[in-house]
Amino acid sequence: MLKGLTIIIALIAIATYGFISYLQRSPELPEIDYERWWGNGPKVAEDGTVRPYKIEFNDTMIADLKSRLKNRRPLTKPLEGIKSEYGMNTIYLEKVLNYWVEKYDFKERANQLNQLPRYKTRIQGLDIHSIRMKPKVQGMKTLPLLVLHGWPSSSKEFQKVVPLLTTPRTGHDFVFEVIAADLPGFGFSEGTNKPGLSGLHIGVILRNLMRRLGFNQFYIHAGDWGSNVATHMITVFPDEILGYHSTFAISFRPYSYLKLFLGSFVPNFVMDPKYVNRVYPLTDLIQYFLRETGYLHIQSTKPDTIGVGLTDSPAGLAGYVMEKIGVCTNRDQTNTDHGGLAALELEDLLDTLTILWNNNCIVTSSRLYAEGTTKETRIVDNIPTKVPTAIVNFRYEVLHLPEWMLRDKFNNLVHFTFYDYGGHFAGLEVPKELADDIFKGMVAILEFNKKKSINL
Repeated sequence: MLKGLTIIIALIAIATYGFISYLQRSPELPEIDYERWWGNGPKVAEDGTVRPYKIEFNDTMIADLKSRLKNRRPLTKPLEGIKSEYGMNTIYLEKVLNYWVEKYDFKERANQLNQLPRYKTRIQGLDIHSIRMKPKVQGMKTLPLLVLHGWPSSSKEFQKVVPLLTTPRTGHDFVFEVIAADLPGFGFSEGTNKPGLSGLHIGVILRNLMRRLGFNQFYIHAGDWGSNVATHMITVFPDEILGYHSTFAISFRPYSYLKLFLGSFVPNFVMDPKYVNRVYPLTDLIQYFLRETGYLHIQSTKPDTIGVGLTDSPAGLAGYVMEKIGVCTNRDQTNTDHGGLAALELEDLLDTLTILWNNNCIVTSSRLYAEGTTKETRIVDNIPTKVPTAIVNFRYEVLHLPEWMLRDKFNNLVHFTFYDYGGHFAGLEVPKELADDIFKGMVAILEFNKKKSINL
């Protein structure tokens, strides 16, 4: 009897070890076409020039937008006692729409956006827009930093951060040259008419953009979908990317999911007890995602359908986009009229809406949800990266993961910080704190790379 029980226990142990080993395996990098053509029609010779670009909100667009807003149908009022629990509070939305028509200065806001130098260049058939700002310094190390946004944003998200990163700081012997790019189909970057443009292939485009700009090695900061793109980049191009800083780092390795589940039994052991409630209990996390990710399912399956209404109605676009921005800024404020938007400046929100409307890119940006997960991306997701990584956790970030889980993907996690405030759109809400942490993270990354070069 005892002998039989021992055999059973041994078999279970062997099976468990084999299962964990299977989950931990790292696949080979799939074959990737680094010159895949995403432009209209067949591949043609490409103009490699980098052209200065100026944002313009022209009179025709402004008149049409204001006309649509003024002639909108009456919005349905919230239920009695309901603020933003059912979604966008239409009483609050009415105030925003009226401000957009009557007080938002389109020309002045365009001038503000044009304070940062902007460029376009064609990469793999698509016109890619980016801010490129060089520091005005001598005698300091200048680190090229590619900065990437997510949905429904653009490089506008970093308008306040870029000057902070390009300004020298006491106690630091380096400063950044910032390239803040619009993802293809977002902001002022051209979208594709071909299926298959996942975050992995966007990463290839942006790597080729950096090479076009003269950078064979560089650093990255990213959030939201930009983090998805950047994570693919540091996996596929580990010798070209010297360091990565993120507000939204995720490990999609199967082993990590197992660790996330196991951590729920001993959360205070796997995380700093002060921050356990950002991840556990998992039931709260699941309830939150069930409540707030309906848009994700729609955009992952039928982005073109929802895009019809959002493309035709600026009021509909504002309600849809602002509601998600508010929840991602402070999900605990659905019991308010603004639903979390009070932490952001109204002019910044309207800049984002105006860029979406002016460039008619709500559909092309939303399609990334449908294109984001492919067999290729799942393989790359399961390959760990050695690129030194720094992560900052703002209080209301959409998702937090324990450090021991993130190390499955980011083997060299050199900096991990928590803030007790701030949300998903940190560049708009807390630009100083974001810039501060990028500098701090870079110090740790540079130190790691220095030690690595000495050991070699």
